[in-house]
Amino acid sequence: MEISALHRNTRPEGELLPQEAAAFSLLEALGIDYDRVSSEPADTMEKCAAVSGVLGVPICKNLFLCNRQKTQFYLLCMSPGKPFHTKDLSRQIGSARLSFAPEEFLWDLLHCTPGSATVLGLANDSAHQVRLLMEREVYEAEYLSCHPCICTSSLKLRTTDILEKFLPYTGHAVTVVDL
Repeated sequence: MEISALHRNTRPEGELLPQEAAAFSLLEALGIDYDRVSSEPADTMEKCAAVSGVLGVPICKNLFLCNRQKTQFYLLCMSPGKPFHTKDLSRQIGSARLSFAPEEFLWDLLHCTPGSATVLGLANDSAHQVRLLMEREVYEAEYLSCHPCICTSSLKLRTTDILEKFLPYTGHAVTVVDL
């Protein structure tokens, strides 16, 4: 898989998709520094592992989940090597059994495509329909790595910038979970 060199606070060259341009614009407006690499679509954890090596930090596994009735939605940011057990997570957050949310909800609520789910997509959730869940290890890490709403770029961000600048801007709170 081809991966570009590391770029500091620089958008990819060429025309960006609207959701990608919006993510970079918001990072810039909020004064959030980032390192970026571009690659072929890193839409699986195996492909993300190669990108992680260049960024120097593991890319979060981001799961877009919902309850059985598809009335409550969750974005779970977790370490890439951790197993995911719906029963354990459901109990922690007081929700009915969770499953993966349908693709159309991922687009409608976060403006992300499959393989591109990201905490940055919460900027598109102005109605606050998505609850952010962060695994404790991700929450406590110095850096967080994610996609800018498209999986052909990957970013390394300070976790404190996400928690103290980005989330207050979007109006989303974080629920820390143990997996």
